[in-house]
Amino acid sequence: MNQIPANFNPLPYNPSYEQPEPDEAQTIQEIIDTMADIQRKTYQSQGHAIRSVHAKGHAILKGELQVFDNLPPYLAQGLFAKPGTYPIVARISTQPGDVLPDSVSTPRGISFKVAGVEGEHLPGADEQTTQDFIVVNSPVFPQQLKDFLNGLKRFDLLTNKAEGLKEGISKTLRAVGEVVEKISGSDAGVMPGMGGQLAVHPMGDTYYSQGAFLYGKYMAKFSLTPVTPNLTALKDQPIDIDSDDYALRHLLQDFFATNGGEWEFGVQLSTDIEKMPVEDASVEWSQDESPYLTVGKVTIGPQESWTEEKAALVDDKMYFSPWHGLSAHRPLGSIQRARNKAYKASAEFRRNMYGKSDNPEEVN
Repeated sequence: MNQIPANFNPLPYNPSYEQPEPDEAQTIQEIIDTMADIQRKTYQSQGHAIRSVHAKGHAILKGELQVFDNLPPYLAQGLFAKPGTYPIVARISTQPGDVLPDSVSTPRGISFKVAGVEGEHLPGADEQTTQDFIVVNSPVFPQQLKDFLNGLKRFDLLTNKAEGLKEGISKTLRAVGEVVEKISGSDAGVMPGMGGQLAVHPMGDTYYSQGAFLYGKYMAKFSLTPVTPNLTALKDQPIDIDSDDYALRHLLQDFFATNGGEWEFGVQLSTDIEKMPVEDASVEWSQDESPYLTVGKVTIGPQESWTEEKAALVDDKMYFSPWHGLSAHRPLGSIQRARNKAYKASAEFRRNMYGKSDNPEEVN
């Protein structure tokens, strides 16, 4: 567990901390409509119904989440209130709602579904025994809700078009990102959000929930941090994504054929609503004031990371959403509220064709 600051005092949730914009419902409906348009276009082009975001999967994995014992009261909340071990299914993907060559390098994400979760689930949740977590390799969501809608509309205009242009832009942004990183020692800020994700191994990254959640009586963000040496050795390791359209999938197949690993599951509690707001996911919460505290670990063993059978079950039929889970972990903020109906609509588009499967135990 990370060092806790001397004056550490988690802030209890208050409903006044959530302040939707007056026209938020209209903005969310436009997001849903735009995502639906992206899905229709990709289906017409490919003859296959895919997600409207994070469409391209690179690995589908089985593992487990272990919740640690003897957590302090402010961490022993919700799913983490008591020790236990749960089966999970994880999907590693990249951000766009279009299946692009991996040379169009975009942010990576890991979605994982925890099975056998007991307790009061969120009202209207499609699943009553799971807890989903969706984490991305950046600690912040780079846009406000309306800015996200505008970016989504621009992406919609490019869907199924100008693949070479996207590839060229991505390569340029990656090059700029590498220069900034070498000069400043930073992670190049917002570059990954514009297609400039650096060409490094995805298993060396730390992944973040970006948006905030209830954490029992508190508010939190989540992280997934690699800890075993075979994973930490991959941090910033360069990879070739230009010579193979499915470079990431093949890279992960090679890795998980003989390797597994462990990741710490971390919780960052809000201690100051001004510095650590829940409405604006573009604000990074200071880890000096509130570090990520380890409440459990994710373990994934060696396995075949991609098969047509797994893809047919998870990519086509399974639906990951931060709104699948316990009421104690309700998503907070505008981006999270948008995800609720938008992800559900995207899933319905696929389920109307392929059916549904929400049970991780079905994945072989």
